[in-house]
This record gives sequence, structure tokens and C-alpha cells, in this order.
Amino acid sequence: MAETKIEWTELTWNPSTGCTKISSGCRNCYAEKMTGRLRAMGIDKYRDGFALRQHESELFRPFHWKQPKMVFANSMSDLFHEEMPLEFIQRVFQVMNDCPQHVFQVLTKRSDILRQYSPLLNWSPNIWMGVTVEHSSYFHRIQDLRMTGAFIKFLSLEPLLSVLPDMDLLDIDWVIVGGESGSKARPIQQEWVVDIRNQCKEAGVSFFFKQWGGRNKKAAGCLLEGKVHKEMPYQAASFQLNQ
Repeated sequence: MAETKIEWTELTWNPSTGCTKISSGCRNCYAEKMTGRLRAMGIDKYRDGFALRQHESELFRPFHWKQPKMVFANSMSDLFHEEMPLEFIQRVFQVMNDCPQHVFQVLTKRSDILRQYSPLLNWSPNIWMGVTVEHSSYFHRIQDLRMTGAFIKFLSLEPLLSVLPDMDLLDIDWVIVGGESGSKARPIQQEWVVDIRNQCKEAGVSFFFKQWGGRNKKAAGCLLEGKVHKEMPYQAASFQLNQ
């Protein structure tokens, strides 16, 4: 468990670490950079760098949290990586099933594997499932997500790299938008974000604008046309996020 500055969650939990790049949003991967720092600090969990690894010692950590938490599961990996054993994914899901007091947010770019494995997983209501759609080339991930058994389905449009017109938001509960940050950040356009906000409003989908990003994301802030947009799915009403 680790507290995090990610605005739409409270904690991160990483029963696995490591990944490989599969699409344009992976170019400046935050998790890969952070892994390098943690490895340099001598943290044993990251001794193998960004190679995919499962960590048995981390699996049961959620049972020890005394208060209900909003948890980003596998922030340093992709639970549906093609080399991840189905048996390990099922064990992670079992822990989440057995901790209904917590909400677990799972995010993947490998929507094809997610869709394939979905019938083999126990989708308790506290598991929120999301896919990354950073570019219009990846609209197919939305359809894959829609075909899963997740009760809450969300999209992470981060880093947003293109306009995303006419998204099919049927059965989608939540949309997160954010620009890329860091020295190599690719640009985001305001009209892209405004259009997504309007699509969400028309479809009745919760809209969360995380950041403009850029070289100095704090200075750029998160105001969109002078307003903060940090909506959460209605099922989250009983959970308090640290803002």
C-alpha cells in the first residue's frame, strides 16, 4: 500500500509490477520511470526493473487496512498483460472479492485479454474496471470493456493524444481525462477536452478532468473553462476521496 497523489484514488496496491509498451500512450510511461527510481533506491520489489513480476507478499495487504479505501490496483503494471498467468489474476480478484469495504480501480490497455478472461473472473460490485483510450485509434477498447462483467466501467483518456469524437459511451459510468506531464510531454488541445466533457454530459457519464499536464503540471492546473470537474460515479457516494 502507498498513498498517492493521483487525484481520483487514495492508495495504490501492486501485487504485480512491470510491463511492456503496446501503444502510443506508453511512450513516456510514468510507471517505468518510477520503477527506475525505486530500483536505484534499493527497494527489493523493483530489483528486476520493469520486468513483469508477481509479488505473493503483496496479495493479502488489503485485509490489513482498517478503513474503507479507494484503491488503484496495479498502478505499476498491467494486470492483463499477456504474460500474466490467469491463475494470478484470479487470485487478485479473489482478494478484491473478499474485501468489499474497499473499492478497487483496475486499468488496462490490453482490452482483448480483459474481454477474453472476463467470464472467468468474479466481478463483485467493488471492482471498477477501466481501459485506456489515449487516441482515436483505440476506440475498440471501449467495446471490449463494455462486454465485460464489471459493474462500474470507466475510461482513462490519459495521456490524451488526439481528438476523440463521437465516442460510444453506452454503459460507461466514468471518464477521466488528463494531459501528459514531464519534460517530453506531448501537447493537449482544449477543444479536445471540451468536446469530451460535452459528450459525457449528453450521455450522463461522470467526467473527471485531472490535469493539463505539460512540463509544469502544477502551474498548468486542472481548470477547464474556469471550472474544476472532478465527478465520480454515483456508486462512490459513500467513499471519501482525499482531495
